[in-house]
Amino acid sequence: MFKEGDLVDISGKSIGKGFQGGIKRHNFKRGLMTHGSKSHRALGSIGAGTTPGRVYKGKKMPGRMGGTKTKIRKLKIVKIDNDLKVVMIKGAVPGKPGNLLRIAPAKIVGKNIPKN
Repeated sequence: MFKEGDLVDISGKSIGKGFQGGIKRHNFKRGLMTHGSKSHRALGSIGAGTTPGRVYKGKKMPGRMGGTKTKIRKLKIVKIDNDLKVVMIKGAVPGKPGNLLRIAPAKIVGKNIPKN
């Protein structure tokens, strides 16, 4: 199905990182560490007061990070070994070693997908 030099899209489950705070999960900045500050890695304000009276859906907050389906696009096949049944690909692929990956031909607009 594939030959050496082909571009492929690889999808799989990314590495789970467990429950993470706002700094690691969403690249938030931390608060001052000196001058009497008491919020070093805390989230800060999460919305307005009485008027909405709630937190909007999709608010970036601490929570589970990773462990989701991810697709890495346009990776190049370097070598195919039929004896070992191995496909060697240049670049990083999602997940831990031994994870099941889905390899599909790369979707490139204008090449194998029409522009309109």
